[in-house]
Amino acid sequence: MRRSSAKRDTSFLEQLILYVAGAAFTSLSLYVCARHFDPNRDAATKALKHKRELSKRLGRPLIQTNQYEDVIACDVINPQNIDVEFDSIGGLESIKQALYELVILPLKRPELFAYGKLLGPQKGVLLYGPPGTGKTMLAKAIAKESGAVFINVKVSNLMSKWFGDAQKLVAAVFSLAEKLQPAIIFIDEVDSFLGQRRATDNEAMANMKTEFMALWDGFTTDQNARVMVLAATNRPSELDEAILRRFPQAFEIGMPDRKERAQILEVVLKGERVEPGIDYDRIAGLCEDYTGSDIFELCKKAAYFPIREILEEEKKGRQVSVPRPLTQFDLEKVLGTSKKTQVAASEYSGSSSHASVWRSPRDSEEVQAAINGISKLFTPRIVNHQSDSQDPEGDSE
Repeated sequence: MRRSSAKRDTSFLEQLILYVAGAAFTSLSLYVCARHFDPNRDAATKALKHKRELSKRLGRPLIQTNQYEDVIACDVINPQNIDVEFDSIGGLESIKQALYELVILPLKRPELFAYGKLLGPQKGVLLYGPPGTGKTMLAKAIAKESGAVFINVKVSNLMSKWFGDAQKLVAAVFSLAEKLQPAIIFIDEVDSFLGQRRATDNEAMANMKTEFMALWDGFTTDQNARVMVLAATNRPSELDEAILRRFPQAFEIGMPDRKERAQILEVVLKGERVEPGIDYDRIAGLCEDYTGSDIFELCKKAAYFPIREILEEEKKGRQVSVPRPLTQFDLEKVLGTSKKTQVAASEYSGSSSHASVWRSPRDSEEVQAAINGISKLFTPRIVNHQSDSQDPEGDSE
């Protein structure tokens, strides 16, 4: 009797152990399969590594994040690693002063703006203007000067093939920025993401815009958080009206004038080997309608002249160890061959300009000769056909 009961107890214990082991193995298998088929697994692993490095650089403890915030963490830039400051941007003095007072101070000195709602931090700043005028550089300088974490939002990282993931990734942008505040959410070429809403828009993109605007208003987020949306575009007219309303501060970064072009030249050539006594004002006068990017490319082209002279001397058997300093003549010489951004763009727009650029004179002569041959072939037939059609009328009369 005792032996049979002991046997039954042993058999029950063995079955219980097998059941627990089977359940544990099944759970482990399901967990491994779920991790393996997770569409964000690689991005989450990369983001976790990046997050640990970011936590070490910022001197902050490792914050608790979800899988969607881990994906956005790949776009987080430490402000200490940004090498652009206001001093490295030539011109735009009034705009830089306004940005410092309205954007940087509330992020650096929040205690000064804690007296009332009117002094709250700016929720949105828009930089607009022609291409190459320094909008992206100003955004980097704002992050550097304010010491705020810079989240460079990429639309490709917000898209997902899984339904509902796009809205969760958009929400992760704001939740991660709130955890890392002070933070700047930067969107370059914002018109491609937050453009005007139309009936033909993709449903996923429309939901992303709606979610972004709802979180931006602070309906489900902390309105007092030191988080700001900074955007840049050269097509402000294509932005949605609701998006423009959420940018209380908008700054036009226009074409630099002569004084600002001279300042840009000084900033670009600072630290370079140049001859003393360059007349920056004269060069700036010759660079009419040049953007800051055009001036930078101009200086890069001029810097190649000393290198070419070294190569010419080496062909003659002479060794030159150090290139000569950049001269004013080099800058004036390269002005004769360089083109402004607007002029270069206009040469590639329109079919007529394409034809004038790419078609050679010989091709034009061959095309004209073919047209003349076709006209000679068909013109007599057309004339004969018209005369034949008129003869019956004459007979009938």
